Parts: sequence; C-alpha cells; structure tokens
Amino acid sequence: MEIANHLILVGGLLFIVSILASILSPRLGVPLLLVFLIVGMLAGEDGPGRIHFGDYHLANLAGTAALAVILFDGGMRTPLQNFRVGLRPALALATIGVLVTTGITGAFAAWVLHLSWIEGLLIGAIVGSTDAAAVFSLLHTNAVHLNQRVTSALEIESGTNDPMAVFLTLGLLQYMLAPLDYSWLEGVVLFVQQMGLGLLFGLGGGWLLTQLLNRLELSDSLYPLLALSGGMLIFGGTALLGGSGFLAAYLAGLMLGNRPLRAFASVRRFHDGIAWLAQIGMFLILGLLATPSRLVPLAIPALLVALVLIFAARPIAVALALAPFSFPWREQAYIAWVGLRGSVPMVLATFPLLAGIAHAQMFFDVAFFIVLVSLVLQGWSVAPVARLLDLQMPQTSARVRRIDLDLPGGAGHEIVSYRISSSSMLVGVKTKQLPIPDVSRLVSVARDGQLLPYRAWGALQAGDYVSLLAAQSELPLLDEVFSARHPTGSADEVRYFGEFAIDPQAHVDALVAAYGLPVPADAGNQTLADFIAVYLTRPVVGDRLRLGEMELIVRKMDGERIVGLGIRLPHEHA
Repeated sequence: MEIANHLILVGGLLFIVSILASILSPRLGVPLLLVFLIVGMLAGEDGPGRIHFGDYHLANLAGTAALAVILFDGGMRTPLQNFRVGLRPALALATIGVLVTTGITGAFAAWVLHLSWIEGLLIGAIVGSTDAAAVFSLLHTNAVHLNQRVTSALEIESGTNDPMAVFLTLGLLQYMLAPLDYSWLEGVVLFVQQMGLGLLFGLGGGWLLTQLLNRLELSDSLYPLLALSGGMLIFGGTALLGGSGFLAAYLAGLMLGNRPLRAFASVRRFHDGIAWLAQIGMFLILGLLATPSRLVPLAIPALLVALVLIFAARPIAVALALAPFSFPWREQAYIAWVGLRGSVPMVLATFPLLAGIAHAQMFFDVAFFIVLVSLVLQGWSVAPVARLLDLQMPQTSARVRRIDLDLPGGAGHEIVSYRISSSSMLVGVKTKQLPIPDVSRLVSVARDGQLLPYRAWGALQAGDYVSLLAAQSELPLLDEVFSARHPTGSADEVRYFGEFAIDPQAHVDALVAAYGLPVPADAGNQTLADFIAVYLTRPVVGDRLRLGEMELIVRKMDGERIVGLGIRLPHEHA
C-alpha cells in the first residue's frame, strides 16, 4: 500500500510540475513537449529526482496507448475540407517521404556509427516519420497561423505516416531476426495488410461509433467516455488483426469530427484534455527512460545523424514527394523544416529492445538524441521560420468558443461566442441589425469584462464578446458574418493581403488599364478569378500570383471558388 501511495504522489508531482512549467513555455518560445521531456529527464536516475526506471515493456505500452489517443484526437480536429488540398501531397509525404528519409538517414547512420547497412536502415526507419503529437500541438498554438494547404499537408502527413514507419521498422526487424527465411513478398503482404485493414476498420469503425453516439440516450458525461472507449477499441482490434491501429485511430477520429455528433463540443473538450494527459505522460516516461550519462559517448555521431536528417534527408524527401504538386518553394521549405521528430521514434526505438537484437540500446539512445535535437532546433523555431518565409497569416477568425447544448426537443445546438475586432464590419452596428439567421438568438454581450444588461447592448464596439444560441448547421454562416472585415483590414491584414481589395469577377483588362500589369494578350476578357486559376492549382487563402512588381493575393474562398482578392503594390514588398 505504501508503494502505491508513493507512486501516486510522484506521478501527481511530475504532472503538476510539467503543467506549471508549461506556463513559461510560450514566454520563452520553448516547445511544450520539450518541457515535458526535460522534466522527465530531471526526475530520472541522472537528475535530482533519482528515479530509476528501465521498463521498456511498460514504456512501449504507455507510448502506444498515448499515440492512439493523440491520433484519435488529431483526426477529430482535422476538417474534412483540408483533404481537398492536402490529401495527395500528404500521402506522398507519408509514403515516398518516409522511404527517402529512411534511406538517406539510414545510409549515413550506418557509416558514421560503423553499423551494417540493415542496422543503419533500422535507425532511419525509427526516425523516419514526423510526430503527430509534436505537429498537432505546435500548429494549434496562437503563435502559428498558416494557409490551409501547408497546415493540411503537415497535419494529414503526421497522422498517416506513422503506419509507414511502423511497417518499415517491423519489416527490418523481422529480416534481422531471420534473414534467410524473410522474403520481399512477406514485406509486401505486411504493407498491404497494415494499410488495408487500418483504412477499412478506421473508416468503418468511425462510422459505427458515430451512429452509436447519436442513437444512444446516455448521461452527458458518458458520451466523451464512449467516444474514447470506441477509439481505443478500434485501435486495439485493428492492431490485433494485423492492421495499422495508428491509421485506424486517426481515420476514426476524422469520421467523428466531420459528422453531426451529439455532445460534440463536450467530446472535443474532453479529448483535448485527454490528449494533453497522454502527451505529458508519454514524454515524462520517455524522459525517465533516458540516461544522459549514457548519451555522452554517442553525442557527436548522433548529432551528425540528426543534422543530416534535418538538413538533407527531410528536405530531399519533401522536394521529391511534392514535385508533382507545384508547391511554392517557401511552403516546401517550411514543410521540410517542420518535420518534427517526437514520441513516435521513441516508441519505435523500444521495438529492437523488446526483440532483443544486438545494439538495441544504442538504437534507442541515438533515436532519443535525434528527438531532442529536433525539438530544440526545429520546435523552437516553428513560428520564427513561418515569419521569415512570409507564411505567417493574420488571424481572421472571430470565433473564440463554442459550447454544445443538448436541448430538450432538439439536438445539435450550441452557444457560440465571437470577438469583435477593430477592423470588423460590425463595429457600430446595433445588435438588432445583425444579419444573422432568424433561428439564431443573441444571448449576451460582454464589454470590458462585464456582461451588459439587455437594454445597454446598443451598437457593438471593438473588443466586445458576442454570444449566440445557434444550430450547428448555422455556424458557417455566423462565422462569415462575424469574421467580415473592412476592405483594408488590420495592419497585419494589410501587410499580408495587400492595400486594396478587388473583385475577383473584374476583368483582367481593367486591371491592366489601371496598373499596366504584364499579362498574356489573350487574357484580357477573363475574370481575375479565372485568370488566377490558370496559374494556381487548387488555390487557398493566402496564395499569391506575381505580376511584374505587383502581387495578387487570394483573400477569401467559397469552397473551390475565389471570392475575394487583394493587391500588393510595389512599395509593400520592395
């Protein structure tokens, strides 16, 4: 009993220290996952905590379960419309990209660490995939706002490339354990089995879980638990049948997050907390496993492998994978830089230890060192590099919170809140004149930290928080109303989208007459939207087309149609 009490005490202390340390993370620009990893290392046998922990079976179990939770939550947070622009490039990154990264990194690791080529490739496979926990947590911070193409490519890649890394790691381990009996055909069968079953059970299980959540009458607190239990069931069942549980968990979460779902906001809030719990716990355990004194002899060769991975293998892999998709060079450079390594390599690095192969401890230590370098070097600079490459977009969404309500006699309603910015078109508009659907109801206006009485609502001011009761189906229209900006917008919007807003249905010859832009002679009768579509494949907000010394920038999209354009004059980007 006393041992149990000590374990609970130590566990609670480590979690509280990690959470409190996260307060300093935004101020210092330190990635949160690095904070959790360092706390685990400080608590370990070489740190002041002096906790001796070396149970790789438990670490593998905890890491695998945590990854399942994180991928399930990440799937719920990935909008299905992101697949319009991000699916094909992300799948190329998740397959070709992982293969190329594994090959280049593995070849260099074999040379610098004096290993056989198969052992080098095993190290390459272990660190070959980007990490969902790291990518999701960094891309969903307030410090980074990227266009839809880059965000969707990174998110979908991080959610789908784990199966490829797992397949390569397992295939190479099987070959190392029985090189004479292993054939390439077994590898092909393993690949098809992993991906096929992961796809089938992920989509099918996600659909069934959605139906279950919407049809059962449960206590409000049980819907999030049912969703989590269903996600774990899908992961475990798929893995037991030989499929990729990671892919299945991500796809099941994607199904839940993009279909009408009872108590959806409660489910998302609960899973957000559980995902954070999983990340903290996983990185604490991985930090406890690491022994800094054991890493010192490997520091230089492991650092060289990490630098080759970051500055050579990942950029080459991204360039080859994205070659067919006409990504601008800035976006390719950023995707290459945000190839963060995190928990996935650490979990995969336990596989050789569990298999009992030679040099297994060295594989784990090298993988840990690479993850540490990646989080320090890349994770620290995600936002600065976005600004350096001019990919940091201004925040244009006005929605700040949504709370699900399961009203008697009608489901699918929410309380949704918006903040009125200084550049909003609604500043000065009276609440009675808001262009909102008839079935939506304004429930409160907050100003200067106080809820205003109904009679004092009057005209909206910058900084007001407006809350409404609305059906979930009305949220896109309400987002449109409350996100509307003046044509010039804020200073950040002017810098990014240009000084003037222009109509995409205007003809090219009108722009040529006004600014003398160099365009093909036969383009004069085209609308600007049609003209841009010739040069930009699957355009997204933020895309640019350089015309002489000026730029046309996509300001607004409606599905696949360009409905808003801006123009940057020469002095703006000189």
